[in-house]
Amino acid sequence: MKEDTRSRISANVAGTLDGLFRERVYQSPERTAYKYFERQSGEWQDLSWEEMARQVSRWQQALQGEKLQPGERVGLLLRNGPEWVACEQAALGLGLVVVPLYTDDRPDNIAYIVNDSGCKVLFIQDEKQWRTLKEHKEDMPGVQRFVILHASPAAEDDPAIRLAGDWLPAKPSVLKERGGDPHKLASIIYTSGTTGRPKGVMLSHHNILSISQAAVEMLDIDDTLVLLSFLPLSHTFERTCGYYVPMMAGATVAYARSIQQLADDLQTIKPSALISVPRIFERIYEKLLQQLKKQSRAHQLLFDMAVNIGWQRFEVRQGRRRPGPALLLWPLLNRLVASKIQAKLGGHLRFTISGGAALPTTVAKTFIGLGINIIQGYGMTESSPVLAGNRLHRNDPRSVGMALPGVELKIGENDELLAKSPGIMLGYWNNHRATSEVISPDGWLHTGDKATISEEGFVYITGRIKDILVMSNGEKIPPGDMESAIALDPLFDQALIVGEGRAYLGALVVLNSEEWFPLARDHGLDPFDENSLNNRQLHATLIRHITEALHDFPGYAKVRRVAPLLETWNVENGLMTPTLKIKRQKVLEKYATLVEQMYSD
Repeated sequence: MKEDTRSRISANVAGTLDGLFRERVYQSPERTAYKYFERQSGEWQDLSWEEMARQVSRWQQALQGEKLQPGERVGLLLRNGPEWVACEQAALGLGLVVVPLYTDDRPDNIAYIVNDSGCKVLFIQDEKQWRTLKEHKEDMPGVQRFVILHASPAAEDDPAIRLAGDWLPAKPSVLKERGGDPHKLASIIYTSGTTGRPKGVMLSHHNILSISQAAVEMLDIDDTLVLLSFLPLSHTFERTCGYYVPMMAGATVAYARSIQQLADDLQTIKPSALISVPRIFERIYEKLLQQLKKQSRAHQLLFDMAVNIGWQRFEVRQGRRRPGPALLLWPLLNRLVASKIQAKLGGHLRFTISGGAALPTTVAKTFIGLGINIIQGYGMTESSPVLAGNRLHRNDPRSVGMALPGVELKIGENDELLAKSPGIMLGYWNNHRATSEVISPDGWLHTGDKATISEEGFVYITGRIKDILVMSNGEKIPPGDMESAIALDPLFDQALIVGEGRAYLGALVVLNSEEWFPLARDHGLDPFDENSLNNRQLHATLIRHITEALHDFPGYAKVRRVAPLLETWNVENGLMTPTLKIKRQKVLEKYATLVEQMYSD
């Protein structure tokens, strides 16, 4: 194992999150902290830690002018970038509490969170963002200052609204030093619940720092790492692992321009690490399959051979398999197939981390077989957020890994996974009842996930306690894995299994718009006529695709009816959370008539 890097900063040395930033500036003033794309020049720019400190000091001076008291809240409705870091560190350094917000969330939900948390200052990305939010200004009566980072000088004449360029002082100053209490509240993060209003998770400085340190140790991260950040920093997974962890290790973070430009950014930045949710990997996997369909049979066989032998090589390295003669083909297969896929991701990846939901094993095996190390992790916002993760040399992609250092995991009633950790939240903001429902008197967090733990310590998530369909014959169906498997077929963008209290299963499926037109033509249907979706031959084709997608599942996973849709489920129409989880109950309510039709034919 590599000798520990001196540039790592422990949680004890940092004390607080703003203490971590100050210590990093002190240790590595000239090293590159962040890379970002400057739209005016059209070029990528580097920021050193010392330059970041100067930026933070300007935001801190301006915030001091608002006369806020320690413990008061500020909201961040900002895109990923150095400005997000500068605003947050400025606030933390004054003892303020940060409330991160999703820029693509619905404006009414943003206003609810701002009001519920009692934000006094709200940082807003740009004029466009403000236009969508201003209609709800009356729903945020506690906000004394709206600061818009990028807007035209004549954007607003409301005295509560300031443009950042006018609000910020021209010159930097010395960062404020404070001996903050690590156990004080640092941030309120609202969980994007699939039912009801979001709840505010209260995390202390120590909560977040303890998990960050455990993650640095688990992945053996050092200051040579370059991480490409594209998940929103309002997502706790990205915030801890893609912001505080690199800061603790002295690594560099590059901020991707957008998901749409991610492929180009990978080629430019050539990162050594990525953090993602499974859907990103699933989309890349789907594109690979689509491209393979256009290739010759020989090319397809070569690809399959590369994945299979690459997977054998991985299993040998994990100590789960003995080496065989087939591995002698790997250098050739790597040159002809695997290295070309690796190059599309920049060609320098040491590892990628997947979390936030289950990654289908087929997808994980394909990437790992092609030499791209995918590490699955597990956690929840209430645990800052990581509880478990695979290691590079102890990696079972069927699992979510082993407990982080300092984390205890056990199985409780109904096979529920329970956790104790220094990262467990202080509680839900102004909601003692909800807090007592998830944290037991003896300190165990109830995750709501069913799991098993192997003798080696690997954790296998087997379903959600609440997300179980009970059919009329008493059969209990966990729909999540089935839905993920269906969505891997390029024909489908999204899927939701139904069947609660019914005799058989059905599926609501959102069709891929690019696949719909040729599919409709093949069936002699008008793709612009909504009635085409009711065609029985079309339904039979969709059922065949679904059956094939579920061929590895047990006998219960048989879908007999399907209801195809063209409208995607997204944040804007209220059918997905900002963290891209489908709001099952909302979807069922919207399509209740379609569901009934599936069972009335």
